[in-house]
Amino acid sequence: MILPRRAGMLFVKKGMAQMKKITYLFYWAALVFSVSCKTSKEAFNPSKKYPVAQLQSDYKLFRNILEDSHPGLYWYTSKDSMDYFFENGYSRIKDSMTEMQFRNLLSYVITKINCGHTSVRNSRQYNEYLDTAKQKLFPLGMKFWGDTMIVTANINRKDSILRRGTVIKSINGLTSQQLRDTMFNFMVTDGYSQTGKFQSLSNGFNFGSWYKSIFGLEDKLDIFYYDNKGNAKEVIAPVYNPVTDTIKKDSGTRTLFHILSKKERRHQQLFNTFSNGNRLKRFFRQSFKTLDEKHIKNLMIDLRSNGGGDATNSTLLTKYIINKKFKLADSLYAVKRGSQYDKYIEKSFWYKMLMVFVTSKREDGKYHFGYFERHYFNPKASHHFNGDVYLLIGGNSFSATTLFAGAVKGQKNVTLVGEETGGGYYGNNAWMIPEVTLPNTGLQFRLPKFRLVVDKSRVKDGHGVMPDVVVMPTAEAIKKGIDFKTVKATEIIHTRAQSNNASIR
Repeated sequence: MILPRRAGMLFVKKGMAQMKKITYLFYWAALVFSVSCKTSKEAFNPSKKYPVAQLQSDYKLFRNILEDSHPGLYWYTSKDSMDYFFENGYSRIKDSMTEMQFRNLLSYVITKINCGHTSVRNSRQYNEYLDTAKQKLFPLGMKFWGDTMIVTANINRKDSILRRGTVIKSINGLTSQQLRDTMFNFMVTDGYSQTGKFQSLSNGFNFGSWYKSIFGLEDKLDIFYYDNKGNAKEVIAPVYNPVTDTIKKDSGTRTLFHILSKKERRHQQLFNTFSNGNRLKRFFRQSFKTLDEKHIKNLMIDLRSNGGGDATNSTLLTKYIINKKFKLADSLYAVKRGSQYDKYIEKSFWYKMLMVFVTSKREDGKYHFGYFERHYFNPKASHHFNGDVYLLIGGNSFSATTLFAGAVKGQKNVTLVGEETGGGYYGNNAWMIPEVTLPNTGLQFRLPKFRLVVDKSRVKDGHGVMPDVVVMPTAEAIKKGIDFKTVKATEIIHTRAQSNNASIR
């Protein structure tokens, strides 16, 4: 979630205009500098190992910045426990490491914060290298839930065995449960929700990326799978080599998205985030006007791929659906405006200046964004939707998307269908999220500046927004490419329609 661009900041409009001009000059200067320096950089070597002293220095900085500025460091994990994890991580630096090895170490530690907005990323140099490097890839896309993992796609063209819908028992001797439990130690989430982690493993070919970074990747994979009769069988499968192989155009993944019209696909892509600015605002206005004019009684909103974004847009959508006034936050605060470590934090000067305008220090010593703690938003008077609403939610529903789903949860005409959201129901750490760059390795991590409690009367149990109707995947649905959550919501609509018709008669 990023800071809304309008609500609550009209009173600093002139100041923001001045800051924008200065920011543009800053960006141009930075661009010229980066271009002039780029040619002098040496080619990136992913196998390069950093000496212990440099790793220890970056690690200490990593810990110090989190302890200094993170607003929810001890929200779900006690200070004693976090101290233990920090110290344990430091003790593992006994020899030189590659960037990937050090990233895994930092990821293991940062995961213990239980904050989905706080994660470790590759260095910029590593990302540039990945854009052009022809690396061997894990060939399978996977769907994970519980102890089950199923093939959703295979980029090896000649493989006739590991096709979509194949249930996998183990990979290189590791069962689905062992793989899941290991990988989850490096994956962030809000609170204690596991749905987001399952979904992250299930997105496209993400599983292979996680597998490669944690376990490494040899030329062959020893895979046990279940055939159509339920018998366990073994196959030695090659990894995908971009030098000798070509990706099959239809790699086995076929979903509802592939059979939509171009216009419907554009709308679905537009609604995968709340960060599409004015385009999304126009889409909402036009859509709800059409719904009103055509007297539509049932509305299905697919939030499963919407990872959040601009809270202004999620708030606008809420106003079209909700039937009462609402707030975004009972409390929204930062622990400080600036930091002694600002030189490692991107755009720290501009964030600090902005916080001077929008926050004030309270008796608790925190810097509160008072506008959102006080301001109530009202439902839309024009083209407000009053029919039945069905929200499809899941592990990818995160951040600002969770704000919307949480606000309308429990409303009589709203039904949440699917799985628990990946974003926290009680609140999160977000709003402003600069990147921090560690000087020796270049590794980056995200540092949310604000802690948000949406509604203090909600139970702080570390979970996301729970569905009213739980819908889980099945092996048969995955094999056939059935959009099972949409199917379930459609069934509910038909059942209710039939019930209403019967009561009228």
